[in-house]
Amino acid sequence: MTDTNKTTNQQWGGRFSEPVDAFVARFTASVEFDQRMAKQDIQGSIAHATMLAKVGVLTEDERDQIILGLTEIEQEIARGEFEWSVELEDVHMNIEARLTQKIGITGKKLHTGRSRNDQVATDIRLYMRDEIDFLLEEVTRLQQGILSLAERNTDTIMPGFTHLQTAQPVTFGHHLMAWYEMAQRDYERLADCRKRVNILPLGAAALAGTTYPIDRNMTADLLGFERPTYNSLDSVSDRDFAIEFTAAASITMMHLSRWAEELVMWTSAQFNFIFLPDRFCTGSSIMPQKKNPDVPELVRGKTGRVYGHLIGLLTLMKSQCLAYNKDNQEDKEPLFDTVDTLRGSLRAFADMIPAIEARGEYMYEAARRGFSTATDLADYLVRKGVAFRDAHEIVGKAVGFGVQEGRDLSEMSLEELQGFGDMIEQDVFEVLTLEGSVAARDHIGGTAPAQVKAAIERAKTELAAR
Repeated sequence: MTDTNKTTNQQWGGRFSEPVDAFVARFTASVEFDQRMAKQDIQGSIAHATMLAKVGVLTEDERDQIILGLTEIEQEIARGEFEWSVELEDVHMNIEARLTQKIGITGKKLHTGRSRNDQVATDIRLYMRDEIDFLLEEVTRLQQGILSLAERNTDTIMPGFTHLQTAQPVTFGHHLMAWYEMAQRDYERLADCRKRVNILPLGAAALAGTTYPIDRNMTADLLGFERPTYNSLDSVSDRDFAIEFTAAASITMMHLSRWAEELVMWTSAQFNFIFLPDRFCTGSSIMPQKKNPDVPELVRGKTGRVYGHLIGLLTLMKSQCLAYNKDNQEDKEPLFDTVDTLRGSLRAFADMIPAIEARGEYMYEAARRGFSTATDLADYLVRKGVAFRDAHEIVGKAVGFGVQEGRDLSEMSLEELQGFGDMIEQDVFEVLTLEGSVAARDHIGGTAPAQVKAAIERAKTELAAR
């Protein structure tokens, strides 16, 4: 005789007169991906049981049975011995069913005063809080790597670009500290996002709260949440924190992608600005000379999938009326993949950045091309009393001459330069050198080596205070 209950979720099957279709059971199940929240689900359940005993809904003996059973289940999962069932739909029902199997009817009392709606919202927040903490550590490690490379290159001169055209000379250390500032904002965004993640929805039950005398503040304290949520309808349906996290992740990935683009260019024969260790590269199946910067390229590519997850989550939520809807089951896979993608990308860059070696001679030679000290000559003329617009025109003519002659401004003779302005004197060559150009920008935020070193020290102080 066929077991008609085999594909029915026994936790709510009493309402139904026939079992769920096998395909529907698989289609609506989430256990294959939400089982990664098992640790958080057990953590939340232990706190819930502890609170229920405190308010008299459970006896102390029932509480202890539940906590012991959940602890044993957590160990089963850690050992890979737990049998996950699609028929039980999700991580919550799988764990609860196993608990009841282990300790009997007391296991069925655990769900008193809560719903899967507030339970899953709590699990996701616990999971995201843990992941954000890890990601913050990875951003910090990445920043430390940036500082390490920048500290070795405070005096290494390279061309600064606008429109990917040589603009003005800067130091490689200064360029890297721009990366540091981006990463600092990424850290601050994630830390700020964590504040809104760290609010407890448990106790909202299905949507309206519960008639049991629960103590939500106690549960919040037990789980390390800042406070409980203030509206039960919003508690179970809110996914702003997931969208906000994915938005922050998208910005971080955008930064990594920008850096990746520069690394790809800099490793090319056309630039040859840096050496990327072989362990971060691969070869070609047909061209033996190739050394491909696959790690930065892949991170650049993965950025798109995180952007897609952000749009997907926004679209998921845009038409949902209050309160919980089954649509929200679709929040987890894009959220989990965003976490995994960002985690992997940050790790790759945190490992790779400090291993980069600058090829200073190629950077310096590139900075000598493209008349990168033209602005310095204009500033020189202004200090000699020439209006800036007139100075701009004079320098433009000098650059035009240099293009025709194939020579940089610093390679022209004093007589040639004086042909464009008789106020030019011998001291002009002090500002036309690359070293003089970068050293002259000696203010907070400037590219002067002294300022780069000061910026690195400030950054070290910031990191030490975390």
